[in-house]
Amino acid sequence: MPLRFLRLRAWLGRRTSTQLAAGIAVMAAVALTGSLIATGAAVRMDQREKAALAALDDYSTMVEKLRIEASLTAADITPADAAYLSAWLSAFQDGPARDAGSLEKTCSTGQGGAGVRFIRAPVGKPAGLAALETTRGERAPRLGEGVHVLRLDRGVLCPARAVEVVVVRRSVGALDIAVGRVVDRSGGAWGWAVAAVAAAGVLLLAFGLTAATFARRRLTSAVADVSRALDLASVGDFSVRAPETAVAPELTELTGRVNLTLDRLEELLSWLRDSADQLAHDFRTPLARASARLDRLKEMATTPEARALAEEARSDLTRLTRAMNEAMTLRDGEAWVFETVRLDRLAASAAELYQPLAEERGAMIRVEASPVSVLGVRSLLQRAVTNLVDNAVKFSPDGGVVTLTVRLEDGKPVLSVADQGPGLDPELLDDPARAISRAADEGRESHGMGLAFVRAILKRHGAAMTIDDAGPGAVVTARFSR
Repeated sequence: MPLRFLRLRAWLGRRTSTQLAAGIAVMAAVALTGSLIATGAAVRMDQREKAALAALDDYSTMVEKLRIEASLTAADITPADAAYLSAWLSAFQDGPARDAGSLEKTCSTGQGGAGVRFIRAPVGKPAGLAALETTRGERAPRLGEGVHVLRLDRGVLCPARAVEVVVVRRSVGALDIAVGRVVDRSGGAWGWAVAAVAAAGVLLLAFGLTAATFARRRLTSAVADVSRALDLASVGDFSVRAPETAVAPELTELTGRVNLTLDRLEELLSWLRDSADQLAHDFRTPLARASARLDRLKEMATTPEARALAEEARSDLTRLTRAMNEAMTLRDGEAWVFETVRLDRLAASAAELYQPLAEERGAMIRVEASPVSVLGVRSLLQRAVTNLVDNAVKFSPDGGVVTLTVRLEDGKPVLSVADQGPGLDPELLDDPARAISRAADEGRESHGMGLAFVRAILKRHGAAMTIDDAGPGAVVTARFSR
């Protein structure tokens, strides 16, 4: 397949239906205009040919009427002959001519056909329209030998209009003769044809642009319905479906598939919720029993080591229960309410909450925040921020600084929490999942489920989490897409 064709197809593939419809309408209007111009040029040439034939006929008639005077040489002609020729030309100019309209009619209506003449003898004054000799014109050999096309400006032949004249310039004996005919401007039929084609082009362009606008609005409305259903589904609301019979027939199949996908997602999420409820029910009772038994074991312990071990086991169960509750919170998507949340205020609130703990560890918390808002669930975002601050404070050394930064980067909200602790293995920085797993294996736990919980919340809000080396320490950055 030729490369040019592939490029054209790729270019057309990037155009919208509205642009294509408008382009077709414009091309059709241009084609009509081009055909009108070509037809006009053809008609103009035909009119010039008719005028040339009439001028040649007039020339022949004029030479025939001159008779013996046409054979006079420059040595034979006298001033009396020149005066005679002038008077004769005036009479010939004003006399009737075959298939020719009067000069007055041509000048008043613009219709061609009027004849004009000029004659010059070696002696005496020339007679007729001098502009036929002095005006430079375009040679037209295809119309005949010695034929020229002249444009006579307004006032030269007609006082109120410019005309086009086809002139035959030839010499007969000692006489220079120019015989011309005014070219018809267009004619009534041609004028109506031009008006009809122009009106058709305007109507076609208007209809094309109107159709393009209607198609655009129809597609926009249909896409808006599909987008609304998907947007609501993205926040856990599956109550809305795309219209089965789309406003735009082109999207009917698409809306049907979108609805099938939403139905399947709702079914899967319902199954996941039921499974989570069952798991929570199955775990709560054993966890409660284990906690009660550990409390009794702690009371019955006879050595400090046994009591410490029971306390540690009790603490592990508490963290496990808290993690399970947070997981249940994440799955309750239908209960979330998305609203505008100020990230800078969440950062300030988390800093204020953890400042006493930071001071106990000899660290400090610094907030560098600009007013930045995101769309999300306030309670979940608050938990994510506090978890990040909790991690940073726990791993900060004495005199360390935890820095919370909220800013806009390329127009998108960004929140980062940096500490000056031991940081993470450089090999794990490109893989947050492995970093989270390694931290858990090393016993570096945080509030609840820690970074895994934070990442789940951020993903639910359309944000990406990265972990980088702060040199020293680590910096966790959340970049929101909206």
